[in-house]
Amino acid sequence: MTPTPHGSSTELADRLGAHARVCQVVSSSQLSSSVREVVLSGDAVLLAGVPGNDVMVRVANAAGKFVRRRYSVRALEPELDQLTLWITTGHDGPGSEWARSAQPGDSVDVIGPRGKIVLDPDADWHVFVGDATGLAAFYRMAQSIEVPGRAIFIVEIDHADDAITAAFDEGLGVTGIFVDRHDRERNDPAGLLSGLAAFAFPPDAGHAYLFGEFHVMKAVRAALLDRGLGEVEASLKAFWRTGRGNADHGEPDKSDD
Repeated sequence: MTPTPHGSSTELADRLGAHARVCQVVSSSQLSSSVREVVLSGDAVLLAGVPGNDVMVRVANAAGKFVRRRYSVRALEPELDQLTLWITTGHDGPGSEWARSAQPGDSVDVIGPRGKIVLDPDADWHVFVGDATGLAAFYRMAQSIEVPGRAIFIVEIDHADDAITAAFDEGLGVTGIFVDRHDRERNDPAGLLSGLAAFAFPPDAGHAYLFGEFHVMKAVRAALLDRGLGEVEASLKAFWRTGRGNADHGEPDKSDD
């Protein structure tokens, strides 16, 4: 018998125009000091959507209440019916705790696909700016760029081994800038702004994708606009916010205070 998602998952998926399924954990392994890879199986193609999309995972918090956390899909393997998530675990939270404790065969409710930011098909170059939480989306999106094209990554990391790399099609121009956070506060944009300052805009049309901490991404977007990038060419998605846990639906507080 095919397992049925919790009623709240089905209702939420219907409201969002997405799909709710019960997936099984295939594997869970630590890739670096901050990133854990969780592979799920079950209607993977239906849930994973297109590069840039994410899924909502139903997990229990420390009080035993079920909440949802959103994670970008790192990879999709249709022939295996599997999708891969990269989840940061350098903090305490229901999602990171689930990722650390997940065992093969575990079941979890998943809603997808979610997200509105996808690869700009008209851009000649693409710059991906953020922290380790954005790596999954950055790499999946970049691996879908048609050759010849160019992908630039400017990513702030907490540990040297968080500079995880990926393979890309031959002929794709790839530049990677990893910025060490050192002792800066996690909402301090100075590191990424310095990395951005070292990046010269290539000719032709470009697009920026900004995935990371709320305040840092706003500062990066402002810097890009100051340098002449158009508002529609700078797509921002705040994955988290310093000092505030994400809401039960997985989104950070976006108020300006």
